[in-house]
Amino acid sequence: MLSGPMQMTLDGVVMTFAFTLAYLLRFDFTPSVHYMRSALFQLPAVLLFQFLALHFCGVYRFIWRYVSLLEIPTFLRASLFSAFPLLLMRLLLPPALAELRVPVSIIVLNAGLMFAMIIGLRVLRRFMYERGERRGVRPSAKTSQPPRNVLLIGAGRAGVAAAREIWSRPDMNMNVLGFLDDDPAKCGTVVQGLRVLGATRCIPDLTLKLGVAEVIITIANASHGQLRHIVEYCEKARVKIRIIPALQEILDGRLRIENIRDVQIEDLLGRDQVFLDDTAISNFIRDKVVLITGGGGSIGAEMARQVASRQPRRLLLVERAEFALYEIDREIRRLHPDLRVDSLLADIGDEARIASLFQKYRPALVYHAAAHKHVPLMECNAIEAVKNNVLATHRLGQIAARAGVEAFVLISSDKAVNPSSVMGATKRAAELVVQDLNLKHETRFLAVRFGNVLGSAGSVIPLFREQIRNGGPVTVTHPDMVRYFMTIPEAVSLVLQAGAMGNGGEVFVLDMGEPVRVMDLAAEMIRLSGLTPGKDIQIAITGMRPGEKLREELQTDNERVIKTAHPKIFIGRITPDVDGMVSEMLRRLEEIVAVEKDIELRRYLNTVLPEAHLSLS
Repeated sequence: MLSGPMQMTLDGVVMTFAFTLAYLLRFDFTPSVHYMRSALFQLPAVLLFQFLALHFCGVYRFIWRYVSLLEIPTFLRASLFSAFPLLLMRLLLPPALAELRVPVSIIVLNAGLMFAMIIGLRVLRRFMYERGERRGVRPSAKTSQPPRNVLLIGAGRAGVAAAREIWSRPDMNMNVLGFLDDDPAKCGTVVQGLRVLGATRCIPDLTLKLGVAEVIITIANASHGQLRHIVEYCEKARVKIRIIPALQEILDGRLRIENIRDVQIEDLLGRDQVFLDDTAISNFIRDKVVLITGGGGSIGAEMARQVASRQPRRLLLVERAEFALYEIDREIRRLHPDLRVDSLLADIGDEARIASLFQKYRPALVYHAAAHKHVPLMECNAIEAVKNNVLATHRLGQIAARAGVEAFVLISSDKAVNPSSVMGATKRAAELVVQDLNLKHETRFLAVRFGNVLGSAGSVIPLFREQIRNGGPVTVTHPDMVRYFMTIPEAVSLVLQAGAMGNGGEVFVLDMGEPVRVMDLAAEMIRLSGLTPGKDIQIAITGMRPGEKLREELQTDNERVIKTAHPKIFIGRITPDVDGMVSEMLRRLEEIVAVEKDIELRRYLNTVLPEAHLSLS
């Protein structure tokens, strides 16, 4: 980058030339000796005013190599401001100082020429710099390898930002060959000196023809369908594929080549953008004390992040895992230093501790995310599943009602539908519990039911990643098993939306989109790791585990799901409590848990929940 004195020297040269050219143009390149002597006499004052205008308008704060169209108004202001003092001198100076009075025509011509030449100087400098960057791609000093040929997918703003970042980093050993874009209007055009070589379907042919080593997706707002198609083309071409970070990083100017990452399975499984009534959610949460149980878990932690961003008066995080609580506490305090956050180490099964917390803090909203949720583990620990997921939920709800809580939202699961596992049966029972509480108290009790979330603790995707890192095999319990998937932020956003919509007593069911075959998921994750399923990494069928189902469901046969105002949220109507059935269920569960009779517990859950079919072995 040029130093300050050098920049000013070059500016002085071009402004002197602009002033001289203005005189030459004014007199058809034949000015008299008198006018040339006057021009020489006037030049120091003209340069002084022009330098002052450039300085006070902020031109010298710009970095030359990044000058763009956005800076043009600043250069225009500087040119106009430099002309004002010369006009005043022309009008106000006495005849004795006539030689300092620049003709008006010269002032106008000079202002225009100065504007054009000052910008032109910087554009030339930027051109030379970027040309040098492009020619400066040389083998890395560390590897002595020739640069990797790279294609950028998407010739928009994100693609331009990625190209510039790559050019500025010759040490990354990348040589950008051009863009690919599915917009027919862009095909064959030139963007930032790079040609748009064709559409994404050309990836296999161009990879072979040009020797492409890597494809980088630079479509900042690419849909998941687009990403899947691009990945398919790259897999067919056997070329490495990576992707830029989120759009906001580009808009904020934080795109760095180190942040360009491999395409992950979440990019392909995620769904299109969810549109929320953010005003309703914010009004529901703003200036209220909000308590989240299980605040250190995958769902609870994301709930804490999204609630914290909506200006609650106070945020209470209840969690029994000390380190998980410490981690989310530190994150929330860093991101929201002005928010009152209380991280409360407690077990929701400890009735006295929980009651004291409600009495002390008086929360208005409760999001109950704490639960035992791992299906195979709960098959071996059925008593604990009932104690935590059913009985503790009931006691927590009673405490909340006595404390005058405005709304209580239970996080349920699709495994509560026609449950074949203890975990699913306990979440079904918990749904009935909150509906029963809603009938007996003024607090609005409701539940939100959804399926698997991408990347949550204990879910299949982190397990597959670990198995691939270890060289396989990737284990799938059944070749025909399918699951619904949703991102954690999307699930939590919809939970907050449902909470703001609920009148009490509802079981909200989230639209989980299309189910995904787990076998296909495993194969895709292997391919995204640059390996071949069945060759580099084996996929092993291990057999279904206790409590597992081939296909999860989102509603029972007896439920009538109705639409809400939000296209991705539905309401499942559960048969209401008949003759105190829920109270009797809770009493009997307390008795069975007290004596820890596992088989009797399973048999009773099958009886009290007619849709359940738990194994008794």
